[in-house]
This record gives sequence, structure tokens and C-alpha cells, in this order.
Amino acid sequence: MEPKYKRILLKLSGEALAGDKKTGLDYGVITELGKSIKKCVDAGVQIGIVVGGGNFWRGRSSGGMDRTRADHIGMLATAMNALAVADGLEKCGIEVRVQTAITMAQIAEPYIRNKAMRHFEKGRVVIFGCGTGNPFFSTDTAAALRAAEIEADIFFKATMVDGVYNKDPHKYEDAVKYDSLNFNEILSNDLAVMDSTAAAMCKDNEIPILVFDVRDPDNIFDACMGKEVGTIVR
Repeated sequence: MEPKYKRILLKLSGEALAGDKKTGLDYGVITELGKSIKKCVDAGVQIGIVVGGGNFWRGRSSGGMDRTRADHIGMLATAMNALAVADGLEKCGIEVRVQTAITMAQIAEPYIRNKAMRHFEKGRVVIFGCGTGNPFFSTDTAAALRAAEIEADIFFKATMVDGVYNKDPHKYEDAVKYDSLNFNEILSNDLAVMDSTAAAMCKDNEIPILVFDVRDPDNIFDACMGKEVGTIVR
């Protein structure tokens, strides 16, 4: 069976990497993610990954710290997550490269788009750390930017819910899940899929977004193969 997508951008939140611990890293979770990603790679899918940093740091709740400095700390948190995910994927037999938007040559490659494309051609997974390298931009926006740069067929947003709802399903029992949406509905209804900058970037570059529950790691492989999971935004 051929995969539906040739190249994907997978966004993993920091919270997803923490598992039930809520903070830090759960290597069991990372290993299970690695197994699903390995099946995708073996099927011929090229994968770029952007990681969040919320399991270590959230700049919005930094107690009045200067926003730029708080965001820089958040970028360092994503670098830690990128290295941890790389280690987990390597243990699953996947060849991996980490590229960061902030230069830290001793531990990762600097982000160079052409080099990332070459890694994909060689069957390597590329993990992008440090967001865009700029404050005031979320890792969702970084993922949308990288998806456009690497010409990804789709942006996979792996979250802690099984799709997009009209309101928070953790708070409201009558929340309704959408199977599909368009970008105008996301932007005009202020649905909590991602920040508006990221959504607008995907809209402008005609990159569909698939939002699904990463707590079942097999959803990554199933989505690559074209099975219906989560909510698709076109």
C-alpha cells in the first residue's frame, strides 16, 4: 500500500513528549512515537519534525519576564526536546539529523533548507529546533514556515485531542468535533487549532493541516496512509 503523502511536516507539542508526567520527558512515549514514525519512513514517507517546548517552559506564564528573553528560553527548551526525540528515533533504527534556527554547532546543524532537503532525499528524518529563531513567533508558526520551505504535502499537528472542536472538549461535554474545515472558518471563528499567523501561512501556501490525537502514536502512520483520523483543514 502506497502512502498518501510523500513528504510531511509533523508538529509535536512538548506536552505530548511529557506523557502523563505533564512536564519533562517520557521516553516510553518517545519510543512509541518512534515506532510509528519508523513505519512511515519504511513506507517511503519523508518526515520533518518541529517540536514545541511547553513541557519545559512556557513564556506566556513567565511571571513578567521580558518577552524576548522568555521566548529565547523557550527556544532552548525546544532544542532539548529535539535532541531527546532524535535519540528516541535513532534507537528505533531511524537515521536522524537535528537542525536548529539558533546556531549551536556543537550539538546540532544550523538550519539550512537545501541541506534539509538533501537529508530527506537520503531517507533521513530532520528535526527542526528553536522555532523560527525569533521571539514573538510560536512553534506552530515555525512548523507552518518549515512546511512551506520544505514543500511538505501536509502539516500534521499532533495534539492531545482527537481533532478540532467548536469549544474545549475538556471543559464542555456538548463540544462538537469537526471532520473537516476550511481556513476561513478557522480564522473567522477563532477556533483553537493554532495561532492565526500559522493558519494564515498555511492558507496562503495552500498547505492542508491535519489535527489528530498523538496519544495513539499509530495515528501518525494511519494518517500518512490516508486513513481518516482527526480533523482536516483545507
